[in-house]
Amino acid sequence: MRFDAYSTDGFYDELFLDDGSPRPEARELVERIEALSDGELTRRHQAAERALLRMGITFNVYGEEPSSERIFPFDIIPRIVSRTDWALIESGLQQRIRALNQFIDDIYHEQRIVRDGVVPAEVVHSSQGFRRQCVGLNPPGGVWCHITGSDLVRDRDGTIYVLEDNLRCPSGVSYVLENRAVMKQTFPTVFEGLRVRPVVDYPGRLLRMLEEVAPRRAARISVAVLTPGVYNSAYFEHSFLAQQMGVELVEGRDLVVSDGLLNMRTTRGLEPVDVLYRRIDDDFLDPTCFRSESVLGVPGLMDVYRAGRLALVNAPGTGVADDKVVYAYVPEMIRYYLDEAAILPNVPTYLCWRESDRKYVLEHLDQLVVKAANESGGYGMLVGPHASAAEREEFKARITAEPRNYIAQPTLGLSRVPIRVDNGFAGRHVDLRPYILYGNEPFVLPGGLTRVALQEGSLVVNSSQGGGSKDTWVLA
Repeated sequence: MRFDAYSTDGFYDELFLDDGSPRPEARELVERIEALSDGELTRRHQAAERALLRMGITFNVYGEEPSSERIFPFDIIPRIVSRTDWALIESGLQQRIRALNQFIDDIYHEQRIVRDGVVPAEVVHSSQGFRRQCVGLNPPGGVWCHITGSDLVRDRDGTIYVLEDNLRCPSGVSYVLENRAVMKQTFPTVFEGLRVRPVVDYPGRLLRMLEEVAPRRAARISVAVLTPGVYNSAYFEHSFLAQQMGVELVEGRDLVVSDGLLNMRTTRGLEPVDVLYRRIDDDFLDPTCFRSESVLGVPGLMDVYRAGRLALVNAPGTGVADDKVVYAYVPEMIRYYLDEAAILPNVPTYLCWRESDRKYVLEHLDQLVVKAANESGGYGMLVGPHASAAEREEFKARITAEPRNYIAQPTLGLSRVPIRVDNGFAGRHVDLRPYILYGNEPFVLPGGLTRVALQEGSLVVNSSQGGGSKDTWVLA
């Protein structure tokens, strides 16, 4: 198979220049693919899919009857990130996570940024992610957002933007690790020749970070991963990461508060837990503090946390920075807390709670992407240029009824990467979710989850909306 008929169609392509020649960093990969005999790439792709199936790389799709479990679609052509691009991404994300952490700490304490008029009080207090129960909390080491997945996109002119930040329970890193394992088997020689930076050490780095934020110093720190259970869409990842770190995977029923400590039930009796990597939302953590009907959490958990005898990762209350309205203020946060300009820009954003912005959005729905402030997974979103008149009218009504709940952004020409299709290769739009760990210092995993919109022309890359994934090769 050759790329002779492949066209960038005027978009920024991560592997090819506008004239159709490979980017310098992708030349070796392209040459290797073109050197494969007819059918060989297809056979390798099928072998990769079989390997992923054996590994159990699946996700649950909610809202279908019965609830269905699917293999996460995978494309064998990797996305390549140059050393120069990665240096920009890495420094930009480290800067961003420091500012976001200071913001979260500030709004649960003095709220200086609100008093100084940088972020409106109504934006913070009306956020669905703001937890009044967290006011005055002091996480160990002052770190709230230990694990973040920030979604990045590239526009037609090559500019890299931050599309959104995910600071509650960001998922997807297990796909990064398993995709890499498969790709090293599929293209071993080209992988070594390009000196691709490793991601295999992520579980070790994750465990080290979890131990760094423990509230006590000891020879042995007890860490556990809290999962809602086997029916959660990311259960595979919960069990995978626990296994890779060599720690216990627990559900709420496995934990109990006793003598002022969080304890895990074991065959040897109760054992204390120092750090809980929780993969359930704030609302379900502790029925005595949040939702009283929750059966997923642990009664009294927040009392142990407040007393400084437990680290929760991520800290409760971080969801306020997941809010897409709050996202619009991150460049101002960076300037306010760090006295620096943002290295990675936000996508220009219209806030529908502002009357002037709302008027513009309602008049230009056919040109904009509209998003609900607290939805994820591609839900609650309108891609104006691809929507019907009826869909745009429906969103007009939604925005008018709940303006605080909606933002709008210009429709970017997202960068593309080739994928395999029946008759060769075709470009599909992608984003990138790098993962940032924050213990003593922020660390950005060199790579991340490249999500690809497998449907032609689609800008929605989420797996729940028909998207797939690619391995991401950051070059050393």
